[in-house]
Amino acid sequence: MEEIIFYFKIGWQHILSWDALDHLLFLTALTAIYSLKEWKQVLILITAFTIGHSLTLVLSVLEIVRFQTNWVEFLIPCTIIFTALFNLFQKNAPLKKQLLNYILALLFGLIHGMGYANTIRFMLASDQTIGKGLLGFNFGLEAGQLIVVLSILFTTFILTYFYKINRRELLIFLSAASFALALKIAIERFSSILNF
Repeated sequence: MEEIIFYFKIGWQHILSWDALDHLLFLTALTAIYSLKEWKQVLILITAFTIGHSLTLVLSVLEIVRFQTNWVEFLIPCTIIFTALFNLFQKNAPLKKQLLNYILALLFGLIHGMGYANTIRFMLASDQTIGKGLLGFNFGLEAGQLIVVLSILFTTFILTYFYKINRRELLIFLSAASFALALKIAIERFSSILNF
């Protein structure tokens, strides 16, 4: 049980840290199109992201796949850029929107998992019980993401219900802010690849 708790804390801190700004931006862009009453869909969405993230970690720990860190770190803000643009230009088709969002969350979870895979791979590989470590990490990751997502949903609810901010304008603001910050991160990371 101590091992699960240890990795739970790592997963939790992986999300709830300013060092994880790219994850926080992605979660903001991913949930910006949802309202508080759609919390069940958001829960499924976040779980899809965690599944993709976890799959990459498993493949990395078992040394089935390896990733070049510089390119992965560049791709992560690209997923935020894509998600933010997707928010701004998608049509109103609820079922299609949800299915496509779940697929994108899963695929982008794979990319985000690559970013952390190299860091945690050595820790998990050195343990005798990889399963417990991955289980604890994923529970911590999911719990941290739920805190972030619920905070975003409650904040948007308060802004739209009590302060009467237009829902579409708030979506545009959150998506544009996520886009701008992610673009800055992507440019910086791509520059470091060129200088490498």
